[in-house]
Amino acid sequence: MNWVITPELATSGLQFTHIIGTDWINQQPVKWMTHFHNIVESLKTTVFVGCAEKLKQDNKLYNSVFVINQKGELIGKQKKIARVDNWSASGEFIEPIDLGYIKVGVLICADSYTKNIADILLSKGAEILVAPASWGPGFHGPNGEWEHRSIDTGLPIFVCNRTGKDKTVSFWEAESLVIKNGKRLLSHKSAQSAILIFDWNLDDMNLISSKFEIIYMD
Repeated sequence: MNWVITPELATSGLQFTHIIGTDWINQQPVKWMTHFHNIVESLKTTVFVGCAEKLKQDNKLYNSVFVINQKGELIGKQKKIARVDNWSASGEFIEPIDLGYIKVGVLICADSYTKNIADILLSKGAEILVAPASWGPGFHGPNGEWEHRSIDTGLPIFVCNRTGKDKTVSFWEAESLVIKNGKRLLSHKSAQSAILIFDWNLDDMNLISSKFEIIYMD
């Protein structure tokens, strides 16, 4: 099975509000998201895509990750729990995404900061964790949180971090990682956006690749 994991808020970037505001955020699926579902189906892959959304029920905005399977179906989503940005509300529902052959827990960036959310995902049957992130180094940068969540839960964790620069935060030194038992098996950072490819055995939960295959984006 092929997975594609995007960084947190891959469709807008992290600090988008000072450029385009929030009026564009709508209830999903909008037209482009429906088209994206069709692309995912044509590629026969599963995608974890970070995107802001508005909920009709409460009219609030959320920082979410949508999970679309190889049939182009939305099979689950996770709203960010940790409230860091003032435009988004905090999600409350924490549940692994059932892909049919494995249950995946989603930790969106700062949701990895403490063990609480990862522990809940584990208690509800998560077998692996993915962490879409926009978490650059610096004073409030990551300091072993992903490694600790792997140790706490005993689960592998795939971290997809972003690159580039926003208004006040630089992500050029941000790391994307594959972690098991608290150990970094693969890591990458660069001053250029890239697609990172690796092979993982879901049966015995072991890394197959000796390194990332890196495709740099122009």
